[in-house]
Amino acid sequence: MAEKKYLLETWREIAYNQNQTQQQFDAFWDAYFVQEKEVYKDILGNKDVVVKGTIKELADKYNMEVLTMVGFLDGINDSLKVSNPIDTFEEDTEVSLEYDPELLYKNMVEAKADWLYGLEEWNDILTPERQKELYREQKKSGTIVKEKKIGRNDPCPCGSGKKYKFCCGR
Repeated sequence: MAEKKYLLETWREIAYNQNQTQQQFDAFWDAYFVQEKEVYKDILGNKDVVVKGTIKELADKYNMEVLTMVGFLDGINDSLKVSNPIDTFEEDTEVSLEYDPELLYKNMVEAKADWLYGLEEWNDILTPERQKELYREQKKSGTIVKEKKIGRNDPCPCGSGKKYKFCCGR
């Protein structure tokens, strides 16, 4: 008996198909990003309403194919207050899009999705100052800071008063 294939697996096979040309790949994602932006405008614009329903119902609500909705749900899942069971999605799986606004904003910044974190709907959710703070926090989180290397003849940081090479540097 063949193993059951869930919607997420099918979505990823289509979205990351290695057999398509760069032009086909770009066209696929350009079309997806237009639809994604419209869904985000709706859920951010109605911040007091938690969007819920089956995957099929949400796809119908936003005039998109079920697999495109699965791609959207895959993208937003890490920003939700309660994650959806994305690995076992079927058309009748009940999902909730109750998101953490600050986490969603930071995840959009991390994904370099300026068409999303730049939406004007954010201004009713987060102040411009808070948006800037979250942007900086996210950008700094990926920065690696190397500490200054201790030289052989520098005083040992343990406080012994000896040179590093004769103390902890052995």
